[in-house]
Amino acid sequence: QVQLVESGGGLVQSGGSLRLSCAASRSISSISINAMGWYRQAPGKQRELVAHIISDGTTNYADSVKGRFTISRDNAKNTMYLQMNSLKPEDTAVYYCYVVVNWVEYWGQGTQVTVSS
Repeated sequence: QVQLVESGGGLVQSGGSLRLSCAASRSISSISINAMGWYRQAPGKQRELVAHIISDGTTNYADSVKGRFTISRDNAKNTMYLQMNSLKPEDTAVYYCYVVVNWVEYWGQGTQVTVSS
């Protein structure tokens, strides 16, 4: 089992920055990780993929966040990050992190990001 805890959300003005963190409850061997990343869900909208890292280290981003968001991981801290710059009101959503370990999905509880205009 893996528990994921997100932090770093909050209220920020348009153009501002936030860094989300996703801490795992235990160390996970890189070999066991199939993918990890971030989704978001805005009110009245479907959950959408924001960014992810797959097992070979390749990163992918939604077109709407390319050039503004950066996903990264710190294996020593069992933590994944999402650096969000140049935030826009349309980035307002609950952000969820996930990790797929040996093809089993684990999700965090979500953290609210609100961007005011």
